[in-house]
Amino acid sequence: MNSANASTARIRPDGKFFRKGREKFFVRGVTYGPLAPDEEGRPFASRDVTARDLHQITALGANVVRLYTPPPEWLPDLAGEFGLALWVDLVWPHHLCFDTRETRAAIRRQLRETVRPLAGHPAIFAWNIANEIPPDIVRWIGPARVRRFLEELVETVKDVDPQALCSYANFPPTEYLQPRNLDFVAFNVYLHDRRAFRNYLARLQILAEDRPLVLAECGVDALREGPQRQAELLEWQIEEAFRAGLAGITIFSFTDDWHRGGAPVLDWAMGLTTADRTPKPAWHTVQRQFHRAPRFPLPRYPRVSVVVAGYNGGRTLPDCLESLQQLRYPDYEVILVDDGSTDDTPAIAARFPAVRLLRHEQNLGLSAARNTGIAAATGEIVAFTDADCRADEDWLYHLVSALLESEAVGVGGPNLLPPDDSPLAAAVMASPGGPAAVLLTDRLAEHIPGCNMAFYKWALESVGGFDPVFRKAGDDVDICWRLLQAGHTLVYAPAAVVWHYRRSTAAAYLRQQAGYGEAEALLFRKHPEQFNRWGGSRWRGRIYGAGYPPLHLAPPIIYHGPFGTGWFQTLYTPPPAGWLLLTTALEFHVLVTLPLGLLGIPYPGLRWLAAAALATSLGTCVLAASRAPLPAARARWWSRPLIALLYLLQPIARGRARYRGRLPGRVRTAAAADSLEAVGLRRSPVRLDRIDLWSERPVDRPGLLQSLMAWLQARGWSPRPDTGWCPFDFEVARPPWVLIRVVSALEVYPGGKRRFLLKLNAVPSLGAWLSAGFMVLVGAVLAGLVRAPGVVTAAMCLLVALLAWGGFRVQARRARSQLAVAVDEFARAHGLVRLPWIGQRRWFQGLVSLIRRLWSPNPTRTAVPADSPFAPPGRSADRASSDGPVEPNKSG
Repeated sequence: MNSANASTARIRPDGKFFRKGREKFFVRGVTYGPLAPDEEGRPFASRDVTARDLHQITALGANVVRLYTPPPEWLPDLAGEFGLALWVDLVWPHHLCFDTRETRAAIRRQLRETVRPLAGHPAIFAWNIANEIPPDIVRWIGPARVRRFLEELVETVKDVDPQALCSYANFPPTEYLQPRNLDFVAFNVYLHDRRAFRNYLARLQILAEDRPLVLAECGVDALREGPQRQAELLEWQIEEAFRAGLAGITIFSFTDDWHRGGAPVLDWAMGLTTADRTPKPAWHTVQRQFHRAPRFPLPRYPRVSVVVAGYNGGRTLPDCLESLQQLRYPDYEVILVDDGSTDDTPAIAARFPAVRLLRHEQNLGLSAARNTGIAAATGEIVAFTDADCRADEDWLYHLVSALLESEAVGVGGPNLLPPDDSPLAAAVMASPGGPAAVLLTDRLAEHIPGCNMAFYKWALESVGGFDPVFRKAGDDVDICWRLLQAGHTLVYAPAAVVWHYRRSTAAAYLRQQAGYGEAEALLFRKHPEQFNRWGGSRWRGRIYGAGYPPLHLAPPIIYHGPFGTGWFQTLYTPPPAGWLLLTTALEFHVLVTLPLGLLGIPYPGLRWLAAAALATSLGTCVLAASRAPLPAARARWWSRPLIALLYLLQPIARGRARYRGRLPGRVRTAAAADSLEAVGLRRSPVRLDRIDLWSERPVDRPGLLQSLMAWLQARGWSPRPDTGWCPFDFEVARPPWVLIRVVSALEVYPGGKRRFLLKLNAVPSLGAWLSAGFMVLVGAVLAGLVRAPGVVTAAMCLLVALLAWGGFRVQARRARSQLAVAVDEFARAHGLVRLPWIGQRRWFQGLVSLIRRLWSPNPTRTAVPADSPFAPPGRSADRASSDGPVEPNKSG
């Protein structure tokens, strides 16, 4: 190896891009050869001719040369002298069926011998383990076996050259071949329709996930299209590739002088130069585009306000602010909202004079901090990231580009694990529940994570900004759903990357998941249509992130086309077996595993069911951990066992917090006081499920409800209003058993008089249902322990259920009486008159009434007095002169 070239730093992947040292490296490549064989049969020209070609390639603006055969030992040194990197194809008979063990072993030996002489050379950009394995060969051997073999070849190369990058040059007919251990994703794409080209790049970006995407071949035949058309197509293909956030593009090819099987190819002219190296029009076009790449000008550069909401984030805040000062975008500002931090956040902010610091004297929560940033923003677009993130220097460029080329009002991007984060953080990243986008298509999003999102400021203001009720999490989900409900769209920009530091301990991760569970409880109340009955979110799109492994039980289906000749052979993956993850949910443990375990004590026949339920939960966790995408460099022997444990504990921690947030006792601010009036009221024979208020003047029902809720809030109740999806106006809780759901109506009478009706419907709370179920379960267990007959067991369970129902009825009447007294006080304070209580009908009275109705097929109806408030308006002339409430009929 030439020592002069040894100082050249090797290129390494960095998220969706490459870096060479500290600088980003974008592939601006061109293919070279194969040429006419030399005296030794190698498809390369002499050293002098090659030097002239490399000089011309350098003048083109290229920095990578792709070779289809391994080079002679002098060529990497020569390329290094010109500042070029080589992307070398490893040659083996991939056009033949390599379906025997002996054939595959011979291929691995051949690759070792090829790589060893050039291992560690700084001019080697990457080893390409294969190029376009024919689809019929893949179908013959089997896609899964071919994928595993390609992964074995990557490991073979890494054994010889550990620091080398490895790729596989795929193409649309075998799009489904996706080896998991490649350092970057490479595709050969030949599409001459600009829209189709753009859409396919968006699809490939999603397939590449968190790895760089490079076009390994892209070209146009000047013989068929003409030289000018070749130049026009290559112009927009290069631009579209870099605008889509690709890490680079390689043009096929440098010259028309290329050979196949030792013979010249004469019926194609895809070179940028003729066989004698004369530049074509496409040469000058590619040269111009390579010099403009990678950041092609946007149609305009709207001002962007970057808002960072931080609370005690001093550990990672310096890296965050430092990265935001390095953004390559011409017009932006950085606003740091210190949400009442008690650490050194203000001192850190003082080290960055360009950052505007806004401080809350006390912690108001994440949503309030972001709203403060929106109010202070001077930009047309407001972008958000967190104090534990650092942004890629092209972050804003790709966010704004995605917004400008679409009609969306919001955009988000991926949040990746930083290269310097710990192995434990890598395990946390691969565990469930992390921040992730939800994609409807390759571009449209249903949700974008709060650590990497941007919106037009007017769109945020049109929906009222972030809801301050979300203090820790859930604000991003809420704002996305509200914008979608308003008829807007969101898009995803896979190249708009931020690096997100994960929780550094398992305990911190579980606390984070508990916070997410509390946010889900709030979201459940505000957006019940987005959740199932157990409080789990129902996404229409696909969750896109590392912590969501594909738990597919059904095999994927590949569209091969007639006789396996389809040009775009797409992998159609069945929906994930989401029900399998339900076996790890808190509800499964509480409603299935625990009851079976307890009943298994007296009934041995149920023990195997309890064991099967537990084994299913543990097996699902192990399966998910085995498929979790874990970076090889940070994998330890304990990583996957830890991921399996977190898959078991995360649903429990998150579900517990979710249900705790839905329990009535968690939403009350103080105990509603009992009183002698309430005690006397519930002991009197009157109905407490109905309250009628009379007003001598016109009143507004929504206004009265708002005033009533504020009145109750100030007196220890915690009313929760209807979100628009509930059949009641608001509900109040009487822990731990009762929820009172209030329904109202307003009757209009002549003279501007109004009757305000309130119905107090008592329903069991979640705690009541859980307690009753547990009591029944304990009763069944005790009956089994004493070997009671089945009839006795059923009677005992029924007795327990009746006792629970009776206790609920007592608590419901108690809660209604207290609420009725509070409503009565509200009426007196607001100039309303409570009409007399309606008499309570005993059970035997109802039975007598039923017998009378059945006995008399045509019962006579009792006429309603004309002066009764129950009489419809206009029934009598005297009714119009009524100027006050009349005592209602107490019989019903």
